[in-house]
Amino acid sequence: MYLYGASGHGKVIVEIAEELGYGIDGFIDNNAELDSIFDYPVIHQTPASGEVFLSMGNNATRQRIAKAYPQFTYPTLIHPKAIVSKRAKLGEGTVVMAGVTINSEVQIGKQCIINTSATLDHECRIGDFAHISPHVGLAGNVTVGEGTQVGIGACVIQGITIGKWCMIGAGAVVIRDVPDYAVVVGNPGRIIKYNRL
Repeated sequence: MYLYGASGHGKVIVEIAEELGYGIDGFIDNNAELDSIFDYPVIHQTPASGEVFLSMGNNATRQRIAKAYPQFTYPTLIHPKAIVSKRAKLGEGTVVMAGVTINSEVQIGKQCIINTSATLDHECRIGDFAHISPHVGLAGNVTVGEGTQVGIGACVIQGITIGKWCMIGAGAVVIRDVPDYAVVVGNPGRIIKYNRL
């Protein structure tokens, strides 16, 4: 398996893959100055096919690469120290970091990041290419749209819907639904701008 993206996020992903016993061929990255990470080679050309994990943190970049290379097989990586309900469903290419708790009937799309020690309670729905940052708390029945990032330490009360390609700021407390493309900060969370319309 190759890891596509030799950044800090990739360093975390490679350790999860090692814990899970994957054979790692190396990293793919267009930074010509990189030649190795943790003794794994960094190549600068994309292979024609094979097993690849998208190890970049930027949601839009993961979406672009996944669409450009549909021929790859994208595994789902779950850290051994995560707690994941047997009734949860996770899409291809998603990573679940150490300390995460995912409860019953949570549905997570493809190419998502569920980052360190985040908590997703029952029946949450996470769209493709979303990023749930470290120490985020989602109460039950929360929906997070495609491409949205919920920032570190944010809290979302039960039943809230957050739209697509939103940014929820670090430590925000979300108590109302959030429309597509909104940027939300503060306690209680308030919209300060829109990424695009």
